[in-house]
Amino acid sequence: MSGADGFPGFASRHIAVHGATIHARIGGDGPPLTLLHGYPQSHLMWRKVAPQLARHFTVVVPDLRGYGLSSAPASSRGEAYSKRVMADDIVSLMRNLGFPLFSLAGHDRGGRVAYRLALDYAKTVEKLAVLDITPTAEMWRGMDAGRAMKVYHWMFLAQPEPLPETLIAGAPRLYVDHTLASWTAKHALECFGEALPHYRAAFADPARVHAMCEDYRAGATLDREADEADFAAGKKIEAPLLALWGDAGIPAAGASPLDVWKAWANDVRGQVIAGGHFLPEESPEPTLQALMDFFT
Repeated sequence: MSGADGFPGFASRHIAVHGATIHARIGGDGPPLTLLHGYPQSHLMWRKVAPQLARHFTVVVPDLRGYGLSSAPASSRGEAYSKRVMADDIVSLMRNLGFPLFSLAGHDRGGRVAYRLALDYAKTVEKLAVLDITPTAEMWRGMDAGRAMKVYHWMFLAQPEPLPETLIAGAPRLYVDHTLASWTAKHALECFGEALPHYRAAFADPARVHAMCEDYRAGATLDREADEADFAAGKKIEAPLLALWGDAGIPAAGASPLDVWKAWANDVRGQVIAGGHFLPEESPEPTLQALMDFFT
């Protein structure tokens, strides 16, 4: 992949945080904006929109712990991969870079890290965008047969080790290709382009497969419990929130994502975008425009 792996003009940094080393691409000039990726990907999922955003912002594009080029700390029962821990990584990263206040956008698991960060570190977040998700607690509350079939991986990856790790190891490429294609509007891999070999490579690394499973083990326990506690206490996201979702994405089949987020945040706006789950790769132009309109 040319242009520093699709990020022309971006520097590559590895920064130590508590218990992990986080890799990030950093480029542009202006107010700080952090972009967080989801599963089963890496920071490369932002390659179609980050260079354009860098014309207006200082864009920081990390790999979450366990993903991409970041370290994959040992973990048991999801403890090292709760969204609270991963959010702390991002706050530490941004403070290290000199940004105590920043905006952020998160897709999929990165969206879950992003809204947890906004709940736990309200004074650090200027604006928040979440892409094709609803809160973890809401996902579990609404886990009917249709949703369970769509997001079967939530239950599969959360099973005790080494069951999912062992089964994925038997056919890693089949698993990741199926996962990616099945969540696109076209049920195809073409939108992933030159990033696809990088996504596949992670599934050949047992430590990273384990980290991804730990991410979902946390999602079924620690993350859900943190959400439920905040919801019961009436705690809401203070930062202005933009919700984007694909018309063929994961949340589209349930209640309106906009209505769902209004129960979790004080200032909510949003829109549907034509595409599947992977908006920055399937529908980069409308996704970029929506982010630009919101963050500027």
